[in-house]
Amino acid sequence: MRAESGTGGERAGHGSRLRRAARIAGRAAAVLLALAGIAYGAETVAGAGDGTRHPAPGRLVDVGGHRLHLHCEGPRSGGPTVLLEAGWGESSANWSQVRSALAARSIRACAYDRAGYAWSEPGPGPRDAARAAAELNTLLERSGETGPFVLAAHSYGGNVARLLAGRHPGRVAGMVLVDVTDASGRSDAATEQAVPLMIGQMRLYGLAARLGLVRVAGDRLLPRGTPAMGREHAAVVYGPGTMAAAVREAEASTAGIRQVRAAERPGAWGDMPVVVIAAGSAGPAGVHEALAGLSARGRYVRAATGEHYVHLAQPHLVIDAVAGVVAAARP
Repeated sequence: MRAESGTGGERAGHGSRLRRAARIAGRAAAVLLALAGIAYGAETVAGAGDGTRHPAPGRLVDVGGHRLHLHCEGPRSGGPTVLLEAGWGESSANWSQVRSALAARSIRACAYDRAGYAWSEPGPGPRDAARAAAELNTLLERSGETGPFVLAAHSYGGNVARLLAGRHPGRVAGMVLVDVTDASGRSDAATEQAVPLMIGQMRLYGLAARLGLVRVAGDRLLPRGTPAMGREHAAVVYGPGTMAAAVREAEASTAGIRQVRAAERPGAWGDMPVVVIAAGSAGPAGVHEALAGLSARGRYVRAATGEHYVHLAQPHLVIDAVAGVVAAARP
Protein backbone atom coordinates (compact mmCIF):
# COMPACT_ATOMS: atom_id res chain seq x y z
CA MET A 1 0.00 0.00 0.00
CA ARG A 2 2.76 2.39 0.89
CA ALA A 3 4.43 1.67 -2.42
CA GLU A 4 1.19 2.43 -4.29
CA SER A 5 0.76 5.62 -2.25
CA GLY A 6 4.30 6.66 -3.13
CA THR A 7 3.67 6.00 -6.82
CA GLY A 8 0.52 8.09 -6.72
CA GLY A 9 2.42 10.89 -5.00
CA GLU A 10 5.10 10.81 -7.65
CA ARG A 11 2.45 11.05 -10.36
CA ALA A 12 0.76 13.93 -8.62
CA GLY A 13 4.11 15.70 -8.22
CA HIS A 14 4.95 15.12 -11.89
CA GLY A 15 1.58 16.50 -12.97
CA SER A 16 2.10 19.54 -10.77
CA ARG A 17 5.50 20.20 -12.32
CA LEU A 18 4.04 19.93 -15.82
CA ARG A 19 1.28 22.41 -14.98
CA ARG A 20 3.84 24.76 -13.46
CA ALA A 21 6.08 24.48 -16.55
CA ALA A 22 3.08 25.15 -18.78
CA ARG A 23 2.20 28.28 -16.77
CA ILE A 24 5.80 29.53 -17.02
CA ALA A 25 5.89 28.82 -20.77
CA GLY A 26 2.58 30.61 -21.22
CA ARG A 27 3.80 33.65 -19.33
CA ALA A 28 7.06 33.67 -21.30
CA ALA A 29 5.11 33.47 -24.56
CA ALA A 30 2.90 36.34 -23.43
CA VAL A 31 5.95 38.44 -22.57
CA LEU A 32 7.56 37.65 -25.95
CA LEU A 33 4.36 38.55 -27.79
CA ALA A 34 4.14 41.80 -25.85
CA LEU A 35 7.75 42.62 -26.66
CA ALA A 36 7.16 41.75 -30.33
CA GLY A 37 4.13 44.04 -30.34
CA ILE A 38 6.16 46.86 -28.84
CA ALA A 39 8.98 46.30 -31.33
CA TYR A 40 6.53 46.19 -34.24
CA GLY A 41 4.92 49.44 -33.10
CA ALA A 42 8.29 51.12 -32.62
CA GLU A 43 9.43 50.03 -36.08
CA THR A 44 6.19 51.31 -37.61
CA VAL A 45 6.71 54.71 -36.01
CA ALA A 46 10.40 54.79 -37.00
CA GLY A 47 9.61 53.69 -40.54
CA ALA A 48 7.22 56.61 -40.99
CA GLY A 49 10.22 58.93 -40.75
CA ASP A 50 12.47 57.06 -43.18
CA GLY A 51 11.61 59.46 -45.99
CA THR A 52 13.47 62.14 -44.02
CA ARG A 53 16.22 60.02 -42.45
CA HIS A 54 16.89 57.91 -45.56
CA PRO A 55 15.83 59.98 -48.59
CA ALA A 56 16.17 58.49 -52.05
CA PRO A 57 19.67 59.33 -53.32
CA GLY A 58 18.41 59.41 -56.90
CA ARG A 59 15.08 60.29 -58.48
CA LEU A 60 11.73 58.55 -58.94
CA VAL A 61 10.48 57.94 -62.49
CA ASP A 62 6.87 57.00 -63.25
CA VAL A 63 6.67 53.79 -65.28
CA GLY A 64 2.87 53.60 -65.38
CA GLY A 65 1.05 53.59 -62.05
CA HIS A 66 4.15 53.34 -59.86
CA ARG A 67 7.59 54.94 -59.70
CA LEU A 68 11.04 53.37 -59.84
CA HIS A 69 14.14 54.83 -58.20
CA LEU A 70 17.05 55.66 -60.53
CA HIS A 71 20.44 56.87 -59.26
CA CYS A 72 23.00 58.09 -61.82
CA GLU A 73 26.57 59.37 -61.57
CA GLY A 74 29.12 60.56 -64.10
CA PRO A 75 29.17 62.87 -67.13
CA ARG A 76 26.45 62.71 -69.76
CA SER A 77 28.91 63.09 -72.63
CA GLY A 78 30.84 60.25 -74.20
CA GLY A 79 28.31 57.42 -73.83
CA PRO A 80 27.01 54.85 -73.80
CA THR A 81 25.49 55.03 -70.32
CA VAL A 82 25.72 51.95 -68.11
CA LEU A 83 22.59 50.56 -66.42
CA LEU A 84 23.30 48.40 -63.35
CA GLU A 85 20.77 45.66 -62.55
CA ALA A 86 20.87 44.11 -59.05
CA GLY A 87 20.34 40.50 -58.08
CA TRP A 88 17.48 38.94 -56.14
CA GLY A 89 16.96 40.51 -52.73
CA GLU A 90 19.35 43.37 -53.55
CA SER A 91 18.98 46.95 -54.73
CA SER A 92 20.81 49.86 -56.34
CA ALA A 93 22.88 50.24 -53.15
CA ASN A 94 24.60 46.93 -53.93
CA TRP A 95 26.14 48.53 -57.05
CA SER A 96 27.21 51.81 -55.38
CA GLN A 97 30.92 50.98 -55.37
CA VAL A 98 30.96 50.01 -59.05
CA ARG A 99 28.77 52.96 -60.06
CA SER A 100 31.09 55.49 -58.41
CA ALA A 101 34.21 53.83 -59.83
CA LEU A 102 32.78 54.01 -63.36
CA ALA A 103 31.84 57.65 -62.85
CA ALA A 104 35.44 58.32 -61.78
CA ARG A 105 36.48 56.96 -65.20
CA SER A 106 34.13 59.48 -66.89
CA ILE A 107 31.55 56.78 -67.65
CA ARG A 108 27.97 57.62 -66.79
CA ALA A 109 26.46 54.81 -64.72
CA CYS A 110 22.94 54.41 -63.33
CA ALA A 111 21.58 51.86 -60.87
CA TYR A 112 17.89 51.42 -60.17
CA ASP A 113 15.57 49.53 -57.83
CA ARG A 114 13.03 47.10 -59.23
CA ALA A 115 9.45 47.61 -58.06
CA GLY A 116 9.10 47.32 -54.28
CA TYR A 117 12.84 47.30 -53.58
CA ALA A 118 14.50 50.01 -51.46
CA TRP A 119 13.21 53.39 -52.70
CA SER A 120 10.99 52.13 -55.55
CA GLU A 121 7.23 51.81 -55.19
CA PRO A 122 5.56 48.37 -55.38
CA GLY A 123 4.22 47.35 -58.77
CA PRO A 124 1.51 44.98 -60.03
CA GLY A 125 2.07 41.24 -60.21
CA PRO A 126 3.11 38.72 -61.10
CA ARG A 127 6.65 39.95 -60.51
CA ASP A 128 8.32 37.82 -63.16
CA ALA A 129 11.33 38.77 -65.28
CA ALA A 130 9.19 39.78 -68.27
CA ARG A 131 7.29 42.37 -66.23
CA ALA A 132 10.52 43.69 -64.72
CA ALA A 133 12.07 43.98 -68.20
CA ALA A 134 9.02 45.85 -69.52
CA GLU A 135 9.19 48.28 -66.59
CA LEU A 136 12.93 48.76 -67.10
CA ASN A 137 12.30 49.57 -70.77
CA THR A 138 9.75 52.23 -69.75
CA LEU A 139 12.14 53.58 -67.12
CA LEU A 140 14.93 54.03 -69.68
CA GLU A 141 12.48 55.59 -72.14
CA ARG A 142 11.23 58.14 -69.61
CA SER A 143 14.41 58.73 -67.61
CA GLY A 144 15.91 61.41 -69.82
CA GLU A 145 19.08 59.31 -70.07
CA THR A 146 20.52 58.80 -73.55
CA GLY A 147 20.62 55.28 -74.95
CA PRO A 148 21.41 52.73 -76.12
CA PHE A 149 22.73 51.38 -72.82
CA VAL A 150 25.32 48.92 -71.63
CA LEU A 151 23.61 46.60 -69.14
CA ALA A 152 25.59 45.16 -66.23
CA ALA A 153 23.52 42.63 -64.32
CA HIS A 154 24.11 40.32 -61.37
CA SER A 155 22.46 36.97 -60.60
CA TYR A 156 18.64 37.12 -61.04
CA GLY A 157 19.04 40.57 -62.57
CA GLY A 158 20.58 38.83 -65.57
CA ASN A 159 17.13 37.47 -66.47
CA VAL A 160 15.79 41.02 -66.69
CA ALA A 161 18.75 42.29 -68.73
CA ARG A 162 18.64 39.35 -71.16
CA LEU A 163 14.91 39.78 -71.77
CA LEU A 164 15.36 43.50 -72.38
CA ALA A 165 18.14 42.75 -74.88
CA GLY A 166 15.98 40.15 -76.61
CA ARG A 167 12.78 42.18 -76.78
CA HIS A 168 14.25 45.66 -77.26
CA PRO A 169 17.61 45.15 -78.99
CA GLY A 170 17.81 48.79 -80.03
CA ARG A 171 17.88 49.74 -76.36
CA VAL A 172 21.00 47.68 -75.57
CA ALA A 173 24.54 48.36 -76.83
CA GLY A 174 26.34 45.71 -74.77
CA MET A 175 26.14 43.56 -71.65
CA VAL A 176 28.20 42.38 -68.70
CA LEU A 177 26.54 39.42 -66.99
CA VAL A 178 27.91 38.70 -63.51
CA ASP A 179 27.29 35.19 -62.16
CA VAL A 180 23.80 35.25 -63.62
CA THR A 181 21.06 32.66 -63.14
CA ASP A 182 21.33 29.57 -65.32
CA ALA A 183 18.41 29.55 -67.76
CA SER A 184 19.67 26.63 -69.87
CA GLY A 185 17.39 24.05 -68.25
CA ARG A 186 20.18 22.11 -66.55
CA SER A 187 19.39 23.61 -63.14
CA ASP A 188 15.58 23.62 -63.31
CA ALA A 189 15.08 20.85 -60.74
CA ALA A 190 17.48 22.48 -58.27
CA THR A 191 15.81 25.86 -58.77
CA GLU A 192 12.33 24.45 -58.11
CA GLN A 193 13.58 22.83 -54.91
CA ALA A 194 15.27 26.06 -53.81
CA VAL A 195 12.28 28.37 -54.34
CA PRO A 196 10.41 27.43 -51.11
CA LEU A 197 13.65 27.93 -49.15
CA MET A 198 14.18 31.32 -50.81
CA ILE A 199 10.66 32.41 -49.94
CA GLY A 200 11.03 31.20 -46.36
CA GLN A 201 14.36 32.99 -46.00
CA MET A 202 12.96 36.32 -47.18
CA ARG A 203 9.87 36.00 -45.02
CA LEU A 204 12.11 35.43 -42.01
CA TYR A 205 14.21 38.47 -42.93
CA GLY A 206 11.01 40.42 -43.46
CA LEU A 207 9.84 39.53 -39.96
CA ALA A 208 13.20 40.65 -38.54
CA ALA A 209 12.82 43.94 -40.41
CA ARG A 210 9.24 44.38 -39.15
CA LEU A 211 10.46 43.96 -35.59
CA GLY A 212 13.17 46.57 -36.06
CA LEU A 213 16.11 44.17 -35.88
CA VAL A 214 17.59 45.41 -39.16
CA ARG A 215 17.35 49.01 -37.98
CA VAL A 216 18.93 48.24 -34.60
CA ALA A 217 21.48 45.56 -35.50
CA GLY A 218 21.83 45.91 -39.26
CA ASP A 219 25.62 45.53 -39.38
CA ARG A 220 25.40 42.09 -37.78
CA LEU A 221 22.56 40.91 -40.03
CA LEU A 222 23.57 42.23 -43.45
CA PRO A 223 25.32 40.11 -46.10
CA ARG A 224 29.10 40.08 -46.01
CA GLY A 225 30.64 42.81 -48.15
CA THR A 226 27.52 45.02 -48.16
CA PRO A 227 28.65 48.45 -49.45
CA ALA A 228 28.60 51.49 -47.17
CA MET A 229 25.46 52.85 -48.81
CA GLY A 230 23.61 49.62 -48.02
CA ARG A 231 24.72 49.74 -44.39
CA GLU A 232 23.89 53.42 -43.99
CA HIS A 233 20.37 52.96 -45.37
CA ALA A 234 19.79 49.37 -44.19
CA ALA A 235 16.36 50.20 -42.73
CA VAL A 236 15.15 50.94 -46.28
CA VAL A 237 17.49 48.87 -48.44
CA TYR A 238 16.82 45.69 -46.43
CA GLY A 239 13.50 46.80 -44.97
CA PRO A 240 10.11 45.06 -45.03
CA GLY A 241 9.26 46.43 -48.48
CA THR A 242 12.40 44.96 -50.05
CA MET A 243 11.82 41.59 -48.41
CA ALA A 244 8.21 41.50 -49.60
CA ALA A 245 9.34 42.35 -53.15
CA ALA A 246 11.91 39.55 -53.01
CA VAL A 247 9.20 37.06 -51.98
CA ARG A 248 7.04 38.08 -54.94
CA GLU A 249 9.97 37.69 -57.33
CA ALA A 250 10.87 34.28 -55.91
CA GLU A 251 7.28 33.12 -56.40
CA ALA A 252 7.56 33.98 -60.12
CA SER A 253 11.22 33.00 -60.58
CA THR A 254 10.70 29.73 -62.48
CA ALA A 255 8.36 31.52 -64.91
CA GLY A 256 11.09 34.10 -65.47
CA ILE A 257 13.65 31.41 -66.31
CA ARG A 258 11.27 29.92 -68.90
CA GLN A 259 10.75 33.39 -70.40
CA VAL A 260 14.50 33.88 -70.83
CA ARG A 261 14.94 30.42 -72.33
CA ALA A 262 12.20 31.05 -74.88
CA ALA A 263 13.79 34.34 -75.93
CA GLU A 264 17.34 33.10 -76.61
CA ARG A 265 18.60 31.27 -79.68
CA PRO A 266 22.10 30.76 -81.14
CA GLY A 267 23.37 34.09 -82.43
CA ALA A 268 20.61 35.96 -80.60
CA TRP A 269 22.91 38.85 -79.71
CA GLY A 270 24.61 39.23 -83.10
CA ASP A 271 27.96 40.98 -82.63
CA MET A 272 27.00 42.90 -79.49
CA PRO A 273 29.97 43.16 -77.08
CA VAL A 274 29.21 40.83 -74.16
CA VAL A 275 31.28 39.68 -71.19
CA VAL A 276 30.01 36.80 -69.04
CA ILE A 277 31.71 36.60 -65.64
CA ALA A 278 31.21 33.57 -63.40
CA ALA A 279 32.33 32.87 -59.85
CA GLY A 280 34.96 30.19 -59.45
CA SER A 281 32.39 27.71 -58.11
CA ALA A 282 29.55 28.60 -60.46
CA GLY A 283 27.03 26.26 -62.07
CA PRO A 284 27.11 23.37 -64.54
CA ALA A 285 30.13 23.16 -66.85
CA GLY A 286 29.80 24.98 -70.13
CA VAL A 287 26.72 27.06 -69.22
CA HIS A 288 28.50 30.41 -69.05
CA GLU A 289 30.64 29.70 -72.10
CA ALA A 290 27.48 28.92 -74.08
CA LEU A 291 25.88 32.13 -72.86
CA ALA A 292 28.85 34.18 -74.06
CA GLY A 293 28.59 32.34 -77.37
CA LEU A 294 25.22 33.95 -78.11
CA SER A 295 27.26 36.90 -79.40
CA ALA A 296 30.01 36.85 -82.01
CA ARG A 297 31.86 39.22 -79.67
CA GLY A 298 31.01 37.34 -76.47
CA ARG A 299 33.75 36.61 -73.93
CA TYR A 300 33.72 34.34 -70.87
CA VAL A 301 35.75 35.24 -67.76
CA ARG A 302 36.10 33.00 -64.73
CA ALA A 303 36.58 35.01 -61.53
CA ALA A 304 39.29 34.14 -59.02
CA THR A 305 36.70 34.13 -56.22
CA GLY A 306 34.03 31.61 -55.30
CA GLU A 307 31.84 34.41 -53.94
CA HIS A 308 28.53 34.82 -55.76
CA TYR A 309 28.79 38.60 -55.35
CA VAL A 310 31.77 38.90 -57.69
CA HIS A 311 31.32 42.67 -58.04
CA LEU A 312 31.89 43.01 -54.28
CA ALA A 313 34.67 40.42 -53.92
CA GLN A 314 36.53 41.47 -57.12
CA PRO A 315 35.13 44.89 -58.01
CA HIS A 316 37.98 45.82 -60.37
CA LEU A 317 37.35 42.72 -62.49
CA VAL A 318 33.76 43.82 -63.07
CA ILE A 319 34.60 47.52 -63.42
CA ASP A 320 37.25 46.77 -66.07
CA ALA A 321 34.84 44.46 -67.93
CA VAL A 322 32.12 47.14 -67.99
CA ALA A 323 34.58 49.82 -69.11
CA GLY A 324 35.79 47.49 -71.88
CA VAL A 325 32.26 46.85 -73.15
CA VAL A 326 31.50 50.59 -73.05
CA ALA A 327 34.57 51.26 -75.18
CA ALA A 328 33.66 48.47 -77.62
CA ALA A 329 30.08 49.73 -77.90
CA ARG A 330 31.07 53.28 -78.84
CA PRO A 331 30.50 54.14 -82.51
